[in-house]
Formats: sequence, structure tokens, C-alpha cells
Amino acid sequence: MRPLTHALPGALRLLLHDMPLSDGKVEFAWSAAVGPALARATAVKLEGGVLIVETTSAQWAHEIKRSTPLILKRLQSLLGDDAVASITIRT
Repeated sequence: MRPLTHALPGALRLLLHDMPLSDGKVEFAWSAAVGPALARATAVKLEGGVLIVETTSAQWAHEIKRSTPLILKRLQSLLGDDAVASITIRT
């Protein structure tokens, strides 16, 4: 038997793929991709395939930059491969 937490990423992906791309959907996917602590320290907006992330500190910006490949992969899994092409960070 597998824990329920193993099923959640797949369930989220199925739910989000059927919904239209909106600011709320992007914010929810961001929170799911990075976790609650980083989500609270950032604001996101998707513009033409570029996710613009505004951070509250240089430390958070560094953490996002370091983790960008993983975050981008998670976002593409949740929102679709074409939704987010790159991430831009602003402090």
C-alpha cells in the first residue's frame, strides 16, 4: 500500500490541467511547486510564458535561482509544458 501523499501530485496535475489558465491557478501551482514558506515570501505573475517572481529578500531570490530547474519542471507538470517557459526573479 502506498501513502496518500504519493497520489497527490498526480491528482493536482489532473485537476489543474482541465482548468483555464488564470492568476489564481498560477498562484496555486506556484505554492504547490515551492511549498508554503517560499510561497508566502513571494508574489507571482505569468506574462507570455515568463513567470515573474517578486521576492521579499535577496536570500529568497538566491534560493529560487538555485532551484529554478526543479521549480520549472514542477510548474510545467502542473500547468502544462507550454504554460511556463522561464522564470524571472525580482527582489
